[in-house]
Amino acid sequence: MPEGGRLVVDVGDRTIGIFRVAGKLYAWENICAHQGGPVCQGKIIPRVTEVIEPGGESRGFAFDESSLHIVCPWHGFEYDIKSGVHPGRPSARLIRVAVEEATDGIYVTA
Repeated sequence: MPEGGRLVVDVGDRTIGIFRVAGKLYAWENICAHQGGPVCQGKIIPRVTEVIEPGGESRGFAFDESSLHIVCPWHGFEYDIKSGVHPGRPSARLIRVAVEEATDGIYVTA
């Protein structure tokens, strides 16, 4: 799987999303914590941050390429791909799935 790549696979009765970010694999159950949507099939975007001047004035928004998020296609809930946590509601998180890469493939424990 290439850097920035994604696989969505069925393993038993579960659907798992696997992502490669910064050379490491992350796997999540394909269920949004908000309302159960297929989160792993959503858009992958860099985190959006607001640029604030020292005096408190906003200078607009910027993308943080070091923090990729996955956005659920149903209602726009987003999660950090590395942690599985929603940036504005830490109690909303994805279900982690164990994943490892070997010379003969990628394996998840479902």
